[in-house]
Amino acid sequence: MVRGTIVAVCVAFLLTTVAAEAQTSRRQAQGARTTNTTLSPFERANRGVVGIISGQIGSTSLKMTSDLQQALDTADNLRVVPMIGRGSAQGIRDILYLRGTDIGLVQSDVLNYFKKTKRFPGIENRIHYITKLHNEEVHVLSRMRYTCVEDLAGKAVNFGPRGSGSAMTAKIMFDAYGIKVKPLYLPQEAALKALKEGKIAATIIVGGKPAPLFNHIKYTDRVHFLDVEYLPALKDGYSPGLMVHDDYPDLIAKNETVTTITVSSVLAVYNWKTDTNRYRKVSRFINAFFDKFDEFKKPPYHKKWREVRLDDPVPGWTRFRAAEAWLRRNAARIAGKKKTGTSVASAREVFNQFITSQAGAQARKLSQAEKDALLEQFVRWMKSQK
Repeated sequence: MVRGTIVAVCVAFLLTTVAAEAQTSRRQAQGARTTNTTLSPFERANRGVVGIISGQIGSTSLKMTSDLQQALDTADNLRVVPMIGRGSAQGIRDILYLRGTDIGLVQSDVLNYFKKTKRFPGIENRIHYITKLHNEEVHVLSRMRYTCVEDLAGKAVNFGPRGSGSAMTAKIMFDAYGIKVKPLYLPQEAALKALKEGKIAATIIVGGKPAPLFNHIKYTDRVHFLDVEYLPALKDGYSPGLMVHDDYPDLIAKNETVTTITVSSVLAVYNWKTDTNRYRKVSRFINAFFDKFDEFKKPPYHKKWREVRLDDPVPGWTRFRAAEAWLRRNAARIAGKKKTGTSVASAREVFNQFITSQAGAQARKLSQAEKDALLEQFVRWMKSQK
């Protein structure tokens, strides 16, 4: 009798519990269905917004941010808002402090710059990266009378607006050369006008080739690009690069090369805690971006997307957790694409033919270290064309 009573009580308890859980589930489901209808217009408008700060008007980074908006904007679920920025240094400040800024396109050397200056203590823990993007070339455009970077010593040289990536990299470059110039901080459009009029000696512009800022600049304006040597002091964070006639037909002659240095562009993000709404919004952006990444390598998107490999590491930076999680989930997919690439051995012959055909008498002879670094970039470019 007692045993029967206990069993009956247990059954009744279980039935009550199941019923309660079912009722709770129905309420939660109903709440989820009504959430969207109970949101205010302000909440609905901002629910899926991700703000991305980029470069200035005419920059490659602004065009690529516009590509992200065009490809990923999906109304309520995800809305990408491109923001015109003031360059990489200011971009880091904006990610840290500016409301509505979730992500930024910045140069990879900016993190090391702030670590050295100690302007933002612990910056390497506060700012992480989603993925490495393209390489940006350092353009040193000068009057014809100057034939090398050393000739600019003591001259008026525009670094670009204060806080810009160009201004930061220009200082690093001239420090590496041990050259003192008279720095100016003009907007690049004003600097190009002053350069054409002979009022300044040169301007430094960091941007992915072909940079739109040079669209209306020609060799007949009595200006040209100077070679930038890949010095030992620049090997931490920079790589050698080349610019040829096809990049700037109105500034570089056929069979002529301009050697320079390049710096990587990265998608930077604040290191949000995983239980925050900002982390969830950025995660939603990452999943949408990475899932559709192959589309970015096709027209009408910028050709610099073809240089990007999502799993490339960035020395000195830590990858954002949501991006790392996506890469782990899709490791097999990424590995499969790598197997279809071009070998270094097969690319070396083509690369050497390219160097021989492009390096005219005016081109500076490349060192073996520069050739090796360029070959690595060349192999990656060939893989991106498949």
